[in-house]
Amino acid sequence: MRTFEELIAEAGSVPVDGWDFSWLDGRATEERPSWGYQRLLAGRLASASAALDIQTGGGEVLAGALRQGGRPPVLAATESWPPNLAKATRLLHPLGAVVVADPDEPPLPFADEAFDLVSSRHPVKAWWSEIARVLRPGGAYFAQHVGPASVFELVEYFLGPQPEAREGRRPEAEGAEARAAGLEVVDLRSERLRMEFRDIGAVVYFLRKVIWMVPGFTVEGHLDRLRELDARIRAEGPFVAHSARFLIEARKP
Repeated sequence: MRTFEELIAEAGSVPVDGWDFSWLDGRATEERPSWGYQRLLAGRLASASAALDIQTGGGEVLAGALRQGGRPPVLAATESWPPNLAKATRLLHPLGAVVVADPDEPPLPFADEAFDLVSSRHPVKAWWSEIARVLRPGGAYFAQHVGPASVFELVEYFLGPQPEAREGRRPEAEGAEARAAGLEVVDLRSERLRMEFRDIGAVVYFLRKVIWMVPGFTVEGHLDRLRELDARIRAEGPFVAHSARFLIEARKP
């Protein structure tokens, strides 16, 4: 087995741009929601005339959906983080999508009623009034969001109890905000899904990539806890956590 120092050095040196987690193959696992978001999105894109994917990350999920089904005549995506923006542009332009730099805050840089489909996978925040504004009557927002207390076994291992944060991202609250913006929620379902981190390098890579889990995470700043967790994984097996996901579809009357 490789040493603690070797594992964290490797995990600290690999690029973390985009939203591709294939580096974790064999080192970490996460169950997938039963509904199959990418497959469902592909069907909706095939029947849309104008679609927008917000907070697209590196464009990997949207690109996968486009390759499974038809492409709408008008297709745009937004992203705020420069490394992801560059990656999404390279990936999505050949598939017919224009990628727009956007700070992920209102207003969206599009006219009223510009789209009949707005989608997003794991947005940091859904700005419901803006989503409603850019949707045409009869159009829909279709997305997979991160649910409450997602991967909090890992978050609280480093940060301690987070009772207030545990109350955020609840599907019922998101549904209520969508309705308050004038949308009709037609689907809302959630699941908790098992995750396993099989070595300390997987933990370091995950926290470097998903930067909001442990804000300001660095190996140097959390070295003692990382050593303790490394010893725990070696003695007891994978560190187990649970992600939370919910699917939401909301239509504009």
